[in-house]
Amino acid sequence: MKLLIVGGTRFLGYHLVEAALARDHEITLFNRGSFASPDSKNVEAIIGDRNHDLDRLNGRRWDAIIDTCGYLPRTVKASAEFLSGSVDRYVFISSLSVYDDVSVAGLDETAAVKTLSDEQLAQAYAIDSSGETSAVTYGKLYGGLKALCEQAAERALPDRALIIRPGLIVGPHDYTDRFTYWVERVARGGEVLAPGRPDASLQFIDVRDLAAWMVRIVEGKETGIYNANCLPKTHTMESVLKECKVVSNSDASFTWVSDDFLLQEEVIPWSEVPLWMPDEATHLKGFMFINCDKAIAAGLSFRALGDTIRDTLTWSEKRSKFALKAGIDPEKEQQLLNQWHAKI
Repeated sequence: MKLLIVGGTRFLGYHLVEAALARDHEITLFNRGSFASPDSKNVEAIIGDRNHDLDRLNGRRWDAIIDTCGYLPRTVKASAEFLSGSVDRYVFISSLSVYDDVSVAGLDETAAVKTLSDEQLAQAYAIDSSGETSAVTYGKLYGGLKALCEQAAERALPDRALIIRPGLIVGPHDYTDRFTYWVERVARGGEVLAPGRPDASLQFIDVRDLAAWMVRIVEGKETGIYNANCLPKTHTMESVLKECKVVSNSDASFTWVSDDFLLQEEVIPWSEVPLWMPDEATHLKGFMFINCDKAIAAGLSFRALGDTIRDTLTWSEKRSKFALKAGIDPEKEQQLLNQWHAKI
């Protein structure tokens, strides 16, 4: 196949290229050139900004485009309409954040998605015009924007759009550090602040499992919408931390600290303490219990947790050292542990 990947140099894009090359596909990357492209005779790099330089793709044809970095509906609309005659299929990487009500477990692809008012959409475009393009910047607007992007792709290529909705993606080259924080923190050893309930369910997917499966279903000319995550109840906070300890052979010990205490101390769920979702967040109760049966029936499979942790740790140890983008500051962690012990 000939694939056009918008992005293709960071995390999921990087692994999509690896997975496609492993199956002898020809790849064209279209991005701003902020990060190095793979050095392969089967990879062509076209430098350009999708908001201004789509004409650089004129006169070409691909079997599919994989859009890894569409956050604004007008941007996805422009790309999809421009390329509708140049590709057989538009593959859009969306998010489980599109769902309107995740307070219940078991949501599947038919569940209602978020909507945005005209005012909210204008707010998102104003943020983008200010030069802030990270998905994180859009905060509460993110899920609604992704839902509108899905719809823009489908309208431009009716019955030729493939929408993938991953949850938390983890593994090597993860620049968000949400999973990597725990891998590194447990490897460092000592007393580790473990948040909330040990049996709290976690749902995520190794980036390499996601990328390899995506390449296969693109080969199979699939369309429609797929949730892409591991099965609910596969992992818990405790099982992840314990496996991190086994893999790194560290002397870590875990002190489980209650939701109430952490919230009282104004600790921020998910960003400051990654993967922690306090029980009081009832509106998110079903977020770690999304139904992914459709993707699994279409061949999505999962590697062992230990392999994901081991490879993430190996990658993290080799990269340039800098402050993690997620996770609690060591001094604050120790302070909280001291306060917790004094309390109990």
